Formats: sequence, structure tokens, C-alpha cells
Amino acid sequence: MKKSFSLLEIIVTISLIALLYTIFLPKNKINYLDELVNRIELYISLTRQKALLDDKYDLKDKLWHKKRWTIKFFRCQESEGGIYYSIYSDENKSGHPSIKDTLKDPLNGKNIYSSNTCKENNLNSKYVLLTKEFGITDIKMSCNSTTSLGQLSFGSDGKIYSRLSNNENESNEYEITAPCSIKFIAKDGKNKEIILFPKTGYSNISKNSQ
Repeated sequence: MKKSFSLLEIIVTISLIALLYTIFLPKNKINYLDELVNRIELYISLTRQKALLDDKYDLKDKLWHKKRWTIKFFRCQESEGGIYYSIYSDENKSGHPSIKDTLKDPLNGKNIYSSNTCKENNLNSKYVLLTKEFGITDIKMSCNSTTSLGQLSFGSDGKIYSRLSNNENESNEYEITAPCSIKFIAKDGKNKEIILFPKTGYSNISKNSQ
């Protein structure tokens, strides 16, 4: 009951913030980096809440941990350029998220997903296209254990992982044990950081951003 209420809380919070943006803030007054990190932080909180509710543990599946709810940052294909992200649970454990595995934005029902073509369409949220929508040219993640830009995977106990092991019975590998920063760097040189904390998965926006 408590977990369900927590998920409802985060959905209501996202909805209220979106409503405030729409009604009270003229679009030319919204700082694009503030809008980005606010959205990402809320999506991270939503992913964490989803993981708390959706325990992937399966005694019969030695690779069950690869299904943990994850937010991952990618580069678009070379011909397109740019950066995007997806939020998903890799049900087939292939390492390649599909649209059917992705989380939906509770505000508009669209998939928080893109393929590496980074093309807008009616099914997916345009806000995952970080370069097209927000001018982001790079991401620096202090806890990155991948060969890509980085990811955060959440356990049902609140713990965070910087990668999901491909080996059986290694569900606790790559746990984040120190605060992790995600820095979003824009084409004008400005940046904003989100800090995540180990053991709980809680996050906040750093005041030291430039």
C-alpha cells in the first residue's frame, strides 16, 4: 500500500510541475538547462519508484538482474549525431532495449524511448532527444562503468547499479557505493549536474552547476 502511494505521489508531482510550467512560466523565461535537469530528475525518481514496485527477482532465472529498471544515455547514429536516453526493463536480457520494454511518460502516455536514429514520432517522447531539444553535446557520469555514456539501474531495495552484469549470479556487481554525479554539458558551455546517492537512489540537482 505504501509503495503504491509513493508511485502516485511521484506521478502527481510530475503532473503539477508540468502544469506550472505550462500555465505560469512564459516559454521564453524557462531556462533550457533547468527544464532538462528537472525533467531528468523526475524521470529518475519515477524509474526508482517503478523498480521498488516491480521486483525482478526470479529464483529460476540466474540473469534476472538484467531486467532491472534502467535509464541509459546513448549517442545517436553517426549520420544523425547527438545524444538521447531511454528508460526500460530489458525483458529479453539482450542488452538492446526495445520500445515494448520502455516506461511511459505518465503525463502524455508516450514512450520514454528512442532508437539511435533519433527521429521524432508520435509514439515516443521528444524530450529524450537531449541534443535536439536541449542542445546537450556531452554527458559526464562519475560512476560510469559502461562503454557508452552511462546508465543507472535500480533495484527493488533502492540500490543503484552503474551496469548490469552479463554473468549469472552476479546481481550485486557494479553497485554504486559513493555519490554519483551526472553532468549535462550544452553547446554554449553551460552545464548542470544531478547527484544520486547510494543505497537509497535519492537524487538532487547540484547548486555548483555553471
